[in-house]
Amino acid sequence: MKTLASLLTVLLAVVAVSAAAQTKTVAKPAPASAAADEHYVGYYYPKVTSTETYTSEMDTLKGVDRQQRIQFVTVVAQGTLQSAYRVPYAVFAKGERGDHLIVVGLQAGDLNTIYRIRALLANMTTMSRTSPFFQEHTVAEDATFFDLLKILGFSDVTVTDGDKIAHQVTIK
Repeated sequence: MKTLASLLTVLLAVVAVSAAAQTKTVAKPAPASAAADEHYVGYYYPKVTSTETYTSEMDTLKGVDRQQRIQFVTVVAQGTLQSAYRVPYAVFAKGERGDHLIVVGLQAGDLNTIYRIRALLANMTTMSRTSPFFQEHTVAEDATFFDLLKILGFSDVTVTDGDKIAHQVTIK
């Protein structure tokens, strides 16, 4: 229960979103079959236009399963809906294991470049670092939002402007 409370704290912090930098990633144009689950293409996001692979030194927590990942995303989504300001993106998990995180921009012009997508992910790193859960399970100043996703058992995150581009990061 203590771990769940700490996890909820990290989720609410991620929603607040400020600025930082991601590391350990290499971007490349997406190959034709890069999407983690091709059936999401054309429904939740356009064809993946760029990919990265992030190799985390973290281990997935034992006992973390689909239910915890869905709960994580639900809390993040609730935080965006309850925010005092309109958060310009929606967050949800898909897949049989709930291990595909999807972030969709809700406003034209937002998240429409790889740099804006990376800035959003960097903001999520900053807010993650302030949570007790993140500090307990990582070296917070070195770890990233991608490390948090690895701890929770996500296999990838796809961020899209909801129109033309989709950037996918595979978490290893």
